[in-house]
Amino acid sequence: MGVDITAVIVDWTELENIPVLERERALIEAADPDDYDGALEDGWAWLPPTPEPFPAWCARYEFGGTLGSFKPHFWAGERWEAVREHVPADLRTALDTFLAGLTWVLPGTYSDPQDEDDAEFWYDAMWVYCPPPDVPALTQAWTIAGPQLQALREPFDIHAAAPGNWVGTFEEFTALLHGWAEVVAEAHHRGWGIIGLPI
Repeated sequence: MGVDITAVIVDWTELENIPVLERERALIEAADPDDYDGALEDGWAWLPPTPEPFPAWCARYEFGGTLGSFKPHFWAGERWEAVREHVPADLRTALDTFLAGLTWVLPGTYSDPQDEDDAEFWYDAMWVYCPPPDVPALTQAWTIAGPQLQALREPFDIHAAAPGNWVGTFEEFTALLHGWAEVVAEAHHRGWGIIGLPI
């Protein structure tokens, strides 16, 4: 059993108005309502104003080609580890900051989570989130890294390419980065935070 990951941007004021012990349930229900039967396509599943049953204080982002799985995020982190020592220092620093949110690597986790025990650990331990005050740092990191992505092509092809595998090409890697940039930009624009949900 693999682990899924869902990125949501959240109006932090609304979130903080929900009792602490009810927040997890409220976030999961907001991101995946029980009474929603429609298909969720790549990109924004909804943004306010929203159709029922989605709330106006939360928006879900579907990364293209991931089917909601955590695996592409994990493998993006692995590809970056293979490349990072071969890129200019300013780009390395910016992408280290920017990718800290996208890859969601658990402390002490060194392999791709595959079984129910790993999934349970992830669900119980993970509340990787980025409150609104931390979002501008991601925005700034992308401002530096985004225009320089083509500088990654050659080192990626030499040190990280694994065609046919998860995030095995430069295009797949940068597509995931652009998706994360869209999440960060929307959260920054709205003054919202970002949360990764294990659903």
